Amino acid sequence: MDRHQYLLIMAACAAITLPLEFVFRARVYRRPRRLLRAMWLPLAIFIAWDVIAIARGHWTFDERWVTGWRLPGDIPVEEVAFFIVIPLCALLTFEASRHTLKR
Repeated sequence: MDRHQYLLIMAACAAITLPLEFVFRARVYRRPRRLLRAMWLPLAIFIAWDVIAIARGHWTFDERWVTGWRLPGDIPVEEVAFFIVIPLCALLTFEASRHTLKR
């Protein structure tokens, strides 16, 4: 269970904010091209940053808390999930708030 905690936390964050799409009409998932345009550059920058930090030994991950699944650059899959899920949750929250305040 410990090895999957990071992924489970990311799944919980995504699940908790999912209703914002439907209840508050955030319309984030309904506009995938806009979502991709908003997320690709920060995702690329932060993945590159982590890959460099890992290669230099400045950044490590405790093997007790990650699955051990690694992507090229030795970056754990959980870290990439973090870089996708947390901005997605922020966008959902922002758009839901904006839609609610417009009313």
